[in-house]
Amino acid sequence: MNKHQAEMRINELSDILMQHNYRYYTLNEPSISDYTYDEMMHELITLENEYPELLKPDSPSQRVGGTASSSFEKVQHNVQMASLQDVFSFDEVIMFVQRCKEQLNNPEFIVEPKIDGLSVSLEYENGIFTRGSTRGDGFVGENVTMNLKTIRTVPLKLENAPSYIEVRGEVYMSRLSFEKLSQAQDELGETQFKNPRNAASGSLRQKDPSVTASRRLDIFVFNVQSIEGKSLSAHKESIDYLKELGFTVVSQSKPLSNIEEIISEIKRIGYERSSYNYDIDGVVVKVNSFEQRDEMGATSKTPKWAVAYKFPPEEKETILKYIEVSVGRTGVITPVAVFESVRLAGTDVERASLHNQDFISEKEICIGDTIVVRKAGEIIPEVVRAVHHNENAVPYRLPELCPVCGTKAKRDEEEAALRCPNPDCPAQIMKRMIHFASKDAMNIDGLGPQNLNTLYDSGLINSVADLYTLKIDDLLKLDRFAETSAKNLINAIEKSKSNSLDRLIFGLGIKNIGAKAAKLLCEEFSSIEKIMNAKTEDIAQIEGFGFVMAESVTSAFSEQHMKDLVSKLCQYGLTTEYETKEIIDNRFEGKTFVLTGTLPTMKRSDAKALIEKYGGKVSSSISKKTSYVVSGENAGSKLDKAISLGVSILTENDLVDMTK
Repeated sequence: MNKHQAEMRINELSDILMQHNYRYYTLNEPSISDYTYDEMMHELITLENEYPELLKPDSPSQRVGGTASSSFEKVQHNVQMASLQDVFSFDEVIMFVQRCKEQLNNPEFIVEPKIDGLSVSLEYENGIFTRGSTRGDGFVGENVTMNLKTIRTVPLKLENAPSYIEVRGEVYMSRLSFEKLSQAQDELGETQFKNPRNAASGSLRQKDPSVTASRRLDIFVFNVQSIEGKSLSAHKESIDYLKELGFTVVSQSKPLSNIEEIISEIKRIGYERSSYNYDIDGVVVKVNSFEQRDEMGATSKTPKWAVAYKFPPEEKETILKYIEVSVGRTGVITPVAVFESVRLAGTDVERASLHNQDFISEKEICIGDTIVVRKAGEIIPEVVRAVHHNENAVPYRLPELCPVCGTKAKRDEEEAALRCPNPDCPAQIMKRMIHFASKDAMNIDGLGPQNLNTLYDSGLINSVADLYTLKIDDLLKLDRFAETSAKNLINAIEKSKSNSLDRLIFGLGIKNIGAKAAKLLCEEFSSIEKIMNAKTEDIAQIEGFGFVMAESVTSAFSEQHMKDLVSKLCQYGLTTEYETKEIIDNRFEGKTFVLTGTLPTMKRSDAKALIEKYGGKVSSSISKKTSYVVSGENAGSKLDKAISLGVSILTENDLVDMTK
């Protein structure tokens, strides 16, 4: 086959495959077998490899994912990708509709599901997909074009397209794809995503597009952001037009003007949402006419012509089978409800914490009860109430003895918690070791719960200090280790000795002391010796600390077993002095920053480090003393509070500009 023949065949295969993509992924009407499709795709890729100069950016082969990228470039949105005002009751929806009717002449409204995913922009020039970006802070997002190309429902080429069009859509992961991904992550021992939305967000922002391609993402398009060469006057008209172009569009109502019809449509969507193969977290009500939208206008944050009605947390009834009791690393005995599996917010749930005896007694929870469960914030399962007791049922009582070591449990009045006071309790030892090796603490790669259990059960370790006495030969005697894995683990343990002191302090698992508190402690007292000798009142003076936290530190280091442990760790060569990070200059000295929402390109830890390099402090709460709030996507209540207090609001770009 010569080059001319190859070009003709490539064009033919591309057209056929794009048609089948549209029929399969958009219309859900496949007309050929997967095998036939794969054969044609293989032929196309072979020809493009043979004649790389014939490879086009809109080729169906480009969906498999390109080379990995080290970073995402920033994209300045031509049209702001605004968020919507949330409402939580039908009364608020009615008030919104009434406001619109007071300002507009006979307005009509569109009602459509609010897809629970990640908002993106797609740009097309002369029908060719040229750029795709995340929402970011609404003004600046990230270029994820290559990753978006891997999504089968993103058209790479539009037929009869205008000269330019930018559309907005929501990238999501179907429930089936999420289940498959969760199963694969579980089998590989990887941390699983909490829900389909987090999975979609994490998958779209992969540095390697081939990883994104493997995650089977989808998209619904729901808005025209900008268009040239075509005139559109209403939302319903624009959605119909997008469908003609080949986009998979969000389902929607006909134009409605009657409030009763609008509420009825919201209820219908809410009733049917469990039957969808994707998650929605609410319903959007928006004015149909574009001219009337312009008349309504917008605030700096949200349009005035639309609201998002958010569903209350989905609640379901199930049967409480039994209550499992576990012992944490600080000795807290926690009851966990185990119930018949129910599906909530896109995942199957069968366990939820019951917190403590007071919680159980207040709700009169008995084994065998019919209980109501939900997901708080669509993530954390919780028991709401008991709705039915079996005959002669008795409210559950926590055991008086530790279920692991048999020591008499003591009630911690401050936390309403039951606690095992025995520091040598095997459950506490194991949980402390898991915490010590975890990512945010000493970050010992390869030392997960299974390996720790194996080492503990074999008698090789009885505390975290014993980790630093292990040798390769010790590990090779165990079934779980071969030569390479044994060497890797010993190297990882050795590497952890050079971790900064704040990681070690956090890794010790002191009650009430998280990673941030550990760092503050080290910044104030520059060595482990000084921390151990510090007085409670001196520690309590640290900004971000209180008396309870300070007392937790002095109490922990007054215990003999902690003194012995620290002595051994020092003996084995772990870092005991804290090196403060280099401060470039003090332009932010005396300034307090609060970070909220998801920043376009920076992790919060990176933004925090940048602020600290210039002498600033980062706080988790907003007050009148806050100097600046750095706001990203989904900022929420912190941003609202900052506005009400008159605190200066910065974007990520603003923060970076201040350091130049």
